[in-house]
Amino acid sequence: MNGHAASGAKGSRPSRQINVVLRHHETYGLGASAPALTGVDAPHEPAAALPRPAAVPPSADPYLEIQKELEPMVGMEGVKSLIYEIYALLLISQMRTEAGLSGGAQVYHMIFKGNPGTGKTTIARIVAKLFQKMGLLSKGHLIEVERADLVGEYIGHTAQKTRDLVKKALGGVLFVDEAYSLARGGEKDFGKEAIDTLVKAMEDHRSQFVLILAGYPLEIEHFLMTNPGLPSRFPIQIDFPDYTVDQLIQIAELMAKDRDYALMPQTVFKLRTHLMQEKTATLYSFSNARYVRNLIEKAIRHQAVRLLNQYASSSPGRQELMSLRPEDMRWDGKGKPDG
Repeated sequence: MNGHAASGAKGSRPSRQINVVLRHHETYGLGASAPALTGVDAPHEPAAALPRPAAVPPSADPYLEIQKELEPMVGMEGVKSLIYEIYALLLISQMRTEAGLSGGAQVYHMIFKGNPGTGKTTIARIVAKLFQKMGLLSKGHLIEVERADLVGEYIGHTAQKTRDLVKKALGGVLFVDEAYSLARGGEKDFGKEAIDTLVKAMEDHRSQFVLILAGYPLEIEHFLMTNPGLPSRFPIQIDFPDYTVDQLIQIAELMAKDRDYALMPQTVFKLRTHLMQEKTATLYSFSNARYVRNLIEKAIRHQAVRLLNQYASSSPGRQELMSLRPEDMRWDGKGKPDG
């Protein structure tokens, strides 16, 4: 699902919000009393191995599986640090409860701000799994919705549709993509009814599900300003910046490798040149890792046709079957992948 424009502008936010700016290398793509969590990026070095609390033996460490999912992701050091901080907070809260101390009531509803293809949905799934493993959520599943899934056609229909989706999300995470679209129609639009129903559900089902609102940075900022009560309900806000060209090349190479393909040096050069042009031409709609994935998948199809034509009476060798050549990487005159 989508998300819109990148922006450097930041609106004023409550002092206790968590603001994490992710400086990707590449990826292959709390209540009022809560302590602030921050993610610190390491843009040029891989994240150091995070320590396992001595009280948690390796065989019982619920974070290990989460870490295995995070490690292959290029960059995202900020979000990796944040997820570990949430894990540490949950674990220490359990230890405090066992010691007869107050565990503290936390709110974990989140805002994800970023353009499409920057990893928002992937991170939402990982967060849901972490919360399930730590006992915060009973199921840890992700329900992904957009405006059309929430907004009905007549008075009362929207509230019922939204309540039904919240019910499905209980025990897990409700991920609302392009959440700002709920506020676009003005006071008489049924989208406002969906917002009101979600806010009520956050109170009625406290601690039973986590709500993540996602979308383009500028639109999300505007959306939050339309309802003064919303920002304080989402103390964790994470920015997902666009990938750099170098990061996108790394993503492309990893995607190819995962499929047992390899990009030839000339192919990488052609792809790099195209990505530099495409990012400039589509500043507010470039879809990052999603765009690269589409290019790789089309290149694989083009390679298949090329090989059939070249080897009509024989079979290509292993290296040729793996190689994606410059002629396989094609797009139309508008800079978009053909097709």
